Amino acid sequence: MKYVVIGNSAAAVGCIEGIRSVDRAGSITLISDEPHAAYGRPLISYLLMGRTDLAHMNYRPADFYETMGVTAMLGRRAAEIDAENKTVLLEDGERVPYDRLLVATGSRPFLPPMEGIEQVEHRFSFMTLDDALALEQMLTEKSRVFIVGAGLIGMKCAEGIAQRVARIDICDLAPRVLPSVLDDEAAALVQREMERHGCVFHLGTSVKKFEKNAAILENGERIPFDILVTAVGVQPNTELAARAGAAADRGIVIDGSGRTTLENVYAAGDCAESTDLTTGRKGVIAILPNAYLQGRAAGVSMAGGQEEFTETMPMNAGGFFDVHLVTAGSYDGESHITRGENSYRRLVIKDGLLKGFIIVGDVSRAGIYTALIQKRTPLVQVDLELLLEKPQLMLYDRTVREEMLGGKAK
Repeated sequence: MKYVVIGNSAAAVGCIEGIRSVDRAGSITLISDEPHAAYGRPLISYLLMGRTDLAHMNYRPADFYETMGVTAMLGRRAAEIDAENKTVLLEDGERVPYDRLLVATGSRPFLPPMEGIEQVEHRFSFMTLDDALALEQMLTEKSRVFIVGAGLIGMKCAEGIAQRVARIDICDLAPRVLPSVLDDEAAALVQREMERHGCVFHLGTSVKKFEKNAAILENGERIPFDILVTAVGVQPNTELAARAGAAADRGIVIDGSGRTTLENVYAAGDCAESTDLTTGRKGVIAILPNAYLQGRAAGVSMAGGQEEFTETMPMNAGGFFDVHLVTAGSYDGESHITRGENSYRRLVIKDGLLKGFIIVGDVSRAGIYTALIQKRTPLVQVDLELLLEKPQLMLYDRTVREEMLGGKAK
């Protein structure tokens, strides 16, 4: 059996490990336009901060490809998929045959039209290791950096470079930072921490046009800069699979085993659709655990095994400087809010189930909330008052506790 994987991030690693859990003999060829071994993309901001180094960026040990029997074609770009003849055409003209193919092409920065942006000499994205390394080469203690986008990518970029530059200005059309992740109160806590480290925000406005070394905002402000980072959003790389005939909507359409509508072609990760278990809606849920588990299910299935990964949920865990946060699920429902001087917790309940939460501050017990959502535990089985005030195992009734601990209720 000849397996081919296009891509080299979490979904690709999951697929390789899934294949090898079933088939130790088949050949695996990995094709990636990046020249690096698989690395943890969320770590690129920590690389700039000096909290990690290139040696510790690897997502798997240095001998991963050798141990797994993978032929890694790094720095090579897949140009077309010929589904009829079961080959992948590379940009350099080489053809790679397959029996089973995984498309794990991820996503790319989305850049809306902005007048004058072509005049900007030093312009960067912040999604890949090469993006981070290129940006690092330009940074000096006198640099003025302008970031368009106060979402996760833009904010992590700002955190990564804050101690290395003279000034950071961040612009976003939304009225708050991390608008797709946090509500107003939680966002205010994060923004305050970022401002404490020198970031200047321009929210509720957008770039009207660029000059060579300045941005003119819709509200009339003129922001001079030396370096521009665009972090407006991302879009899934569905085109390669779609041109071959695979169905694609918000992402490549797959079933629970990762199968696309093309025979012998699978997809996983940030290019593929998922189902949000808290809403039932389909879309791309671009988080690392989702990508890995989708990839693993696809790999097992490609090798003839049985594994499905059908539902996930939006989830973010991390922080900015000394402010930690965890969010999960959806926020449509009845909110129960607890506030502290530097903390905020919002639980969202609907139809007797916990549907989502936002925690800023002490995130040590966030896993209990996550488990309640994932298991769809009816809240009649828990002590609601204890859930809202201090989550712990004792909030479950005795029967559920004993089942969770591996015993049997008597």
